[in-house]
Amino acid sequence: MEEKGGFGMIALQQIGKRYNAGSPDEVRVLENLSLKLETGSFNILLGANGSGKSTLLNLLAGTERASQGSILLNGQDIGGWPVHRRAAHIARIFQDPLKGVAPGLSLLENMRLAALRGKSHRLLIGTGRGFQEEVRERLRQLDMGLEDRIHQPAGSFSGGQRQAFSLLMATWNKPDLLLLDEPTAALDPRSATKVFELACMLIARDQITALLVTHDLRHALQAGNRVLFLRSGELVHDVQGANKQALSMDDIRSWFE
Repeated sequence: MEEKGGFGMIALQQIGKRYNAGSPDEVRVLENLSLKLETGSFNILLGANGSGKSTLLNLLAGTERASQGSILLNGQDIGGWPVHRRAAHIARIFQDPLKGVAPGLSLLENMRLAALRGKSHRLLIGTGRGFQEEVRERLRQLDMGLEDRIHQPAGSFSGGQRQAFSLLMATWNKPDLLLLDEPTAALDPRSATKVFELACMLIARDQITALLVTHDLRHALQAGNRVLFLRSGELVHDVQGANKQALSMDDIRSWFE
């Protein structure tokens, strides 16, 4: 098994994704998409429904394969890697808070699985008192009182609590790429704000390369150093640096018109 480390920048080269290729029902979702995500960058991905956002995340995570093109992780082609091999380098947060945790396992057991991601499961990570204290310390960051409930099943917590805990799990080993697929869409406003602020804090603190898909246009103004916009599978807006800071809500809304 390969060791984690030595990976970084993500590069997509001429990526295309088609369903029912060559048939009368062929659907082209992504077309000749080229994109680089620099190490430590926080990228916000916007687009209307059906623009290819979720498909792009699926291709990066390995749950789908591209019809053409290459996906490189620090120069290494990972297009043929299965999901479990990519999991050592790429973490993902889903819209559904239940997808990020094993609901029948305790918080501690879930966190042990996160710590073992990409490593041999024969290792003794998570079996000692020191690991329990580290879990409690990280849970204190959430300010939700979860540090005193580490033996409680993850499925017994609220959606906001589960999503916040999923973020801690996903970033435990500082992944090379963190994919956030509308992580606040299923939460109430208060929990959504809490989870969004936590994600921004973890990404900035650990300098994690991140790609956030969201329909909340405020996120594009409040966070990240780059905004990407997909339309019908093509990247039509790529705004970063000072231009990103100068973006207004009206600018972003005009992209959807």
